[in-house]
Amino acid sequence: MKRLLLVLLVTTVILSVGCAKAQPEVTAEITPLEVPTPIIADITTQDAFTLIQSNEDNPDFVIIDVRTPQEFATGHIENAINLDYRSETFQEELNSLDKDKTYLVYCGVGSRSASALDIMGVLGFMEAYNMLGGIEQWQKDERPITGG
Repeated sequence: MKRLLLVLLVTTVILSVGCAKAQPEVTAEITPLEVPTPIIADITTQDAFTLIQSNEDNPDFVIIDVRTPQEFATGHIENAINLDYRSETFQEELNSLDKDKTYLVYCGVGSRSASALDIMGVLGFMEAYNMLGGIEQWQKDERPITGG
C-alpha cells in the first residue's frame, strides 16, 4: 500500500511539472493604444494669420466668427463662417460640426471666443484655437478683413 501511494505521489509530481513546462512563454510586449491628445489653445493674431496661410487650401480647416450676424456683416476674416455665440442654438450648431477638423475661433475682443473654445473642448473637438484679442486686435495688427 505504501508503495502504491509513493508511485501515485511521484506520478502526480511528474505530471504537474510536465504540465507547468508545457505552457507557452509569453514574449510579446503590450503597447498602449495611442490616443490623440486634443489641442485646445489660445493663439496670437500673428499665429492665427500663419495658421490661416498654412491652411489656405485645406478643407479640414474652418474659421468661426462667433459674433452676432450684425457684427459679422461689419467685416470679418475671409472665409469665416458665422455662428452667433448668443444664439439659443449655438451649442447645437457647434456640436454638429466635424470634431476632427481644425478650427480657428474669434469674436470682437476674445471673450466669447474663449468661452466657445471651452465648449469645444467639452464637446470633444480635437484641434481648436482661440484668437486672442479678437477681430479688434486683428485689425490693429493691420490684418485683412472682408465685408463691411
